[in-house]
Amino acid sequence: MTALVVATFYSCFIGKSEENEVTAKPLALPVYTVNASDATTIKTYLGTIEGKVNVEVRPQVEGLLQEIYVDEGSFVEKGQKLFKVDASAYQELLNNSVANQNVAKAKLKNARLEIERLKPLVDNDVISEVRLRSAQSDYDVAKASLDQATAAVRSAEINQGFTIITAPVSGYIGRIPKRIGNLVGKGDKEPLTVLSDVQDVYVYFSMNESDFLYFSKLKVKEDSINGIPKSRNALSFPDAVLILADGEEYTNKGAVDAINGQVDRTTGAISLRASFPNTDNMLRSGSTGTLKISEVKKNVIQIPQTATSELQDKTFVYVLDKEDKVRRRVVTIGGKSKDNYIIADGLAVGERVLLTGLDKITEGSTVTPIQQ
Repeated sequence: MTALVVATFYSCFIGKSEENEVTAKPLALPVYTVNASDATTIKTYLGTIEGKVNVEVRPQVEGLLQEIYVDEGSFVEKGQKLFKVDASAYQELLNNSVANQNVAKAKLKNARLEIERLKPLVDNDVISEVRLRSAQSDYDVAKASLDQATAAVRSAEINQGFTIITAPVSGYIGRIPKRIGNLVGKGDKEPLTVLSDVQDVYVYFSMNESDFLYFSKLKVKEDSINGIPKSRNALSFPDAVLILADGEEYTNKGAVDAINGQVDRTTGAISLRASFPNTDNMLRSGSTGTLKISEVKKNVIQIPQTATSELQDKTFVYVLDKEDKVRRRVVTIGGKSKDNYIIADGLAVGERVLLTGLDKITEGSTVTPIQQ
């Protein structure tokens, strides 16, 4: 009986010792050694696409819409006929103006003949010079009347020409709200259509003030290094990439080339514009897309996102000391590059941080590092 009790006590003691050894054994966890390298960050912005030239096509004269030569969405060349307004009234005005011009020409001819008739009589003192001066005055009046009639003809010709409405630029026809037989005129609220020249397009987007200041300072720094004098109008952004509504990346890259001079007080954002060549005519006015602007940050510290944890708006990492004990430390995130965080402050090159298993250890725990 005594032997049985001793054997049982010894067995329990051995089991407890083995359990303590297992508990005391440090966890083996992957560790990343911090180094500095170049990182590419990507910032995205929602954008609206507009043709480089959006022209409202409006009638210059009033009348009934007689012909529509194009369809909505069709491509037209500059000078191509789009619409026709009933020209009958304007043709009559032109005919009347031409008739008045002919009358004025005849009166001018008669005034010239009168001068030619009176001049030799004055030279021979047959009549007084006053008669010749009066005839000269009549001639000047007739000439002015002809000029006025000629201007009226030109005006009538212009108005008649306005009855044929042509494309001011090459581009795509927008919606056509009017139909044949509708009365149209210069005072209409809606244009006959909007013609979009989309050989090149603009993408309008907004950038927060922080991002804009970063790019602006980057430009000043690069110019200083390269010895380029400061320019008040200089814009230097990386090439922009456009992601279309279907998620596909547009083949041509764009350039940020214009900026609104003021910050929107309500949003704290700045409006910018990027230009894209539209060589395959894929982009249309009114479409939307997402702009991606990439930049390379030189010689920065970056660690995998899995090596971080967050608590109360702070980001932490676990740093290993020389004895492989972990210490929790606050770090400042300076950006994101793929699956890595760029560390602006809190880590130094050569330090080691835990990659995973952050929920398995506590402050001061000892681990067995597995170098990655």
